Amino acid sequence: MAKRNAMTTDLQTLDLDAWLARIEACHPAEIEMGLDRLQQVADRLPLDLTQSCKIVIGGTNGKGSTLAMLDAILSRAGYTTGSYTSPHFLRYNERICIAGQPIDDRTLCQAFVLIEQARGDIPLTYFEYGTLAALLIFSERKVDVALLEVGLGGRLDAVNIVDADIALDTTIALDHTDWLGPDRESIGREKAGIFRAGAAALCGDPEPPASLLKYAHTLGTALEIQGIDFGYQADSQRWSWQGKGLRLEDLPRPALPLPNAALVLAALQHLPRPVPEQAIREGLAQVRLRGRMQPVRLGNIAATVDVAHNPEAAGYLARWLAEHPVDGQVHLLLGMLADKDVDTVVQVLAPVVDVWHPVSLDVHRGARRERLEIALQAAGVSARQVLGADSVAAAVESLQSMPEHDRLLIAGSFFTVAQALELAQEE
Repeated sequence: MAKRNAMTTDLQTLDLDAWLARIEACHPAEIEMGLDRLQQVADRLPLDLTQSCKIVIGGTNGKGSTLAMLDAILSRAGYTTGSYTSPHFLRYNERICIAGQPIDDRTLCQAFVLIEQARGDIPLTYFEYGTLAALLIFSERKVDVALLEVGLGGRLDAVNIVDADIALDTTIALDHTDWLGPDRESIGREKAGIFRAGAAALCGDPEPPASLLKYAHTLGTALEIQGIDFGYQADSQRWSWQGKGLRLEDLPRPALPLPNAALVLAALQHLPRPVPEQAIREGLAQVRLRGRMQPVRLGNIAATVDVAHNPEAAGYLARWLAEHPVDGQVHLLLGMLADKDVDTVVQVLAPVVDVWHPVSLDVHRGARRERLEIALQAAGVSARQVLGADSVAAAVESLQSMPEHDRLLIAGSFFTVAQALELAQEE
């Protein structure tokens, strides 16, 4: 007993940086799919979310945008929300928020102490620690709605130890193929794993793969699909939404993608109590999300940062650029991870980018600028259009004399955006 009390005391003295170093070293692998280990630890913890509405958000792209809009609208409707997202940009605390505010260091450390005491000799990954910490904090705070973003896939993701009351899949596209499978059918089956029998399930992809539809049918879940059960129409200023028995006209356009906003409004229909239309309008008008089409100031120049890092996200970025032309040239500072589909991302963006600034990412799995330059050459981009740099900071420094009428976007990875944000003054 004395030894255990001493261990507890030692754990209580750790600050957040020490805890993060500890949990990063706990498991030899960054990712280990499967729920058995995690469930064993969860069963030993004082978790009780029975009074909370649990919304689990999966899909390939748009998870963060969907969660942010839900959070903004629900907060204005009087719900107390807890949100769990990943990864973070500048501080780990960003991952776990109550009522839109990052949790404090002390609360996080207390959650880690409980997890460490409960796990015994069971190894947990970095993400699994964070997931359990979020669930502990939401349970303690008795949040009205727990908003949980899937980290990777769905079926075997740590978040899937929670039985969703409302399960949302945003889009189904190729990403993380080493883990989830080589095509949309295999990926769709993994994403559908967050659905539960008798609970609401919605898909924002207007053409979901047959595997997702089949799994929902097997569960007996009445899956709602964008373009069939709900949808939207839009012009450059406003938009309208149509769902089951409800139509909302003249809505403000959010700073985030409309397909995700339409999915959000469909999800709201499944909450325990109605959400006032005024809360919807205010939430849509005011929502912002760090790292998603976010304007920043980098010394003398203005820029927009976005975490587009796969072909589908690159397609959205390309459409946005085409719809928002500028008088000058479009510059793209691009840094990517080596296991992403670099070639397709470059091909998708090549028609709308004038000057490329490929950079090396000095992080685990980071691609060197030379890899990006090879992809640019293969896509037919002239060497005169390519101005590479060894880091995000070096590229930003070289761009300080960029003409005023030019546009700079920074994209390709969360790491790329995080490094830019460290240099930036947010607008």
